[in-house]
Amino acid sequence: MGFIDEVLITVRSGDGGKGCVSFRREKFIPKGGPDGGDGGKGGSVFFRATERLATLIDFKYRRLFRARNGEPGKGKSQTGKNGKDIRIEVPIGTLLYDEETGQEIADLVHDGQEVLVLEGGQGGRGNQHFATSTNRAPRMAQPGIPGEEKRLRLSLKSLADIGLIGLPNAGKSTLLSRLTTAKPKIADYPFTTLTPNLGVMTLAEDKTLTVADIPGLVEGAGEGKGLGHRFLKHIERTRLLLHVMDVTYSPAQSLLEDFLVVRKELGDYHVNVATKDQIAVINKIDLYSMQHRDVRKLKEALKNLGIESYPVSALTGEGIEDLKIALFRKFFDGVSRRR
Repeated sequence: MGFIDEVLITVRSGDGGKGCVSFRREKFIPKGGPDGGDGGKGGSVFFRATERLATLIDFKYRRLFRARNGEPGKGKSQTGKNGKDIRIEVPIGTLLYDEETGQEIADLVHDGQEVLVLEGGQGGRGNQHFATSTNRAPRMAQPGIPGEEKRLRLSLKSLADIGLIGLPNAGKSTLLSRLTTAKPKIADYPFTTLTPNLGVMTLAEDKTLTVADIPGLVEGAGEGKGLGHRFLKHIERTRLLLHVMDVTYSPAQSLLEDFLVVRKELGDYHVNVATKDQIAVINKIDLYSMQHRDVRKLKEALKNLGIESYPVSALTGEGIEDLKIALFRKFFDGVSRRR
């Protein structure tokens, strides 16, 4: 079906039911007073976050959501039935924006978190409310208040403890499959992931980390080039960035060329993203030869930048266990998992 992380939808709350004009018509009460009931309240529109969903794919096929209208009031002072509310489920990490004003309405980050977006219209009052000493038989009632309509933009930002970043073909998808149970699409030719993939890395029953593989960045991504902002937003909520570097990367005018390119794109996108904790993963050491960058010198250069690094081969599994232990130590040895 594909990964969808941004959609436009229209939501409308229900109209209030109209009030009733009615008079008592009972035996032995020939001139009964007004007894028109009130209209029912229109249904409201709620959004609720759920861990059962991972993308906004469902909204590809349905773009209009309407709550039910309230029913009209009835005689004998009977209030009309309220319109049924609707609760629209979205993945955890979904932001709601008013498309017309650009204003953020809600940020749904917890399972079960719910927000009221549109209130249903109030029902109109029946004629029983308008009787006075001079007008004992009012023939008027209020119409219900119409519901509201909004055009909303839903934007999904993945919630993950760790974000895998790097240039295209650095081996992020293969590394994700090694670290977690995720099974992303992997190819043996120059290829970049077109959608974020999520996986869960487990140390023990109560110690798990969520890892997101962010599509490969290109120069200018921070300014919106290539996939640009569409996928950079997925690392905004991560606590740690795992920067995957390809030891065979060329041209190699600088040992740190690919690292510095990606770091610049993060800074161009948002300063808060660029200052997140980072660990470098020097990947594809199974292909290492003297014609490639010197791993020892690369580790030293990263250390001088204050960046911890781990040489691995995502293909063969070499160095993966040491990396896993380092990641869990980072999060569980006195480090809060608060996002």
